[in-house]
Order: sequence, then C-alpha cells, then structure tokens
Amino acid sequence: MAASETAGAAMPGVQLEDVVRAHGEALHAYATRLTNGDRFAAEDVVQETWVRAWRNLDRLTENQGSVRGWLLRVAHNIAVDQHRSRRARPTEVGLPDQGLEHAAVAPSTHDQVEAKIVVRAMLETLSPAHRATVLEVYYADRTAVSAAKALGVPPGTVKSRLHNALRTLRRAVGPEVVAA
Repeated sequence: MAASETAGAAMPGVQLEDVVRAHGEALHAYATRLTNGDRFAAEDVVQETWVRAWRNLDRLTENQGSVRGWLLRVAHNIAVDQHRSRRARPTEVGLPDQGLEHAAVAPSTHDQVEAKIVVRAMLETLSPAHRATVLEVYYADRTAVSAAKALGVPPGTVKSRLHNALRTLRRAVGPEVVAA
C-alpha cells in the first residue's frame, strides 16, 4: 500500500463510517444529478469518491474546510473525468436487425486454399533474398531490426528489400487488385 493509503486508514480521529453516515445521502443525490439520473454511473462516482476520501482521511476535518464541500468537489471531478473518457471512446454500434445476410461471412476453406496457392506462386516470382525478407517480416511478424538479425544483413537492407519486393508484387498483381 502507498503511504497515503495507510496514513488515511490509521488516523484515530476521523472514521470513514462517520463521514459516510453524515454525507452519504447528499453525496449520492449530487452524483445522481451529475450523471443525469444514471444510477449506475452515480454509484461509480460515489464509490470512487469514498476511496479517495479514505485515502485522505487526515484532510477530512472541519478545521481544514468543509468536508461536504471537499466530497462534492471530488465527486464533480470524477464525474467530469468519466464523461470525458466516454466521449473519447468510439460509440458502439449494433448490427442491423435485418438478418444474417448483412453479417460478415468467413471465407470458405476453398477460398483460403486458393489464396494460399496464389500467394505462394506470387512469392516464387521474387528473388530468394526478397522472398526471405518478405517471409521474415510478414509471416514471422518481425520488425526490420529483428528480421535483419535473422537474415544476417543490416536493417536498411531489410527495408530496401521489402520495398522492392512489394513494388514487384504490386506490378505483378495489377493496380485493380491492390486497390480492392
């Protein structure tokens, strides 16, 4: 535990239970208003406020300012933080209720086999050095530095070979396939 956590729990004067008893209802009502009536979000705000109050029990005396004012300010800050974090995350979107025809379909085994054959044939058109570089970077999922160590060449050589190999593959496939 951090020093602030143990210091708050060991204070003999102020007990968290007394603070909860005195200010719990007001804090919960305030948190509910802050969260536009969302009781679950309000509970999260209140719970986090109590955790912070426990960590700062030594500050929660009327000699150092209003305890309720401190609790309400902390709750306000937590609610604002929660609101900002929800806005920063992308909104979840449900699938349309139009049936499975709109759902993603996994490629069939036949399509996967055909794709492997095509990719293998395309890789065979590359020089052995370029092919080895592509395999190390894309199939072994290595960085340029890691692939360079595995191939025994400098990282710049890996980058150059990879660039040239991809350019060759794009020319062989054609622009219509690369754009798709």
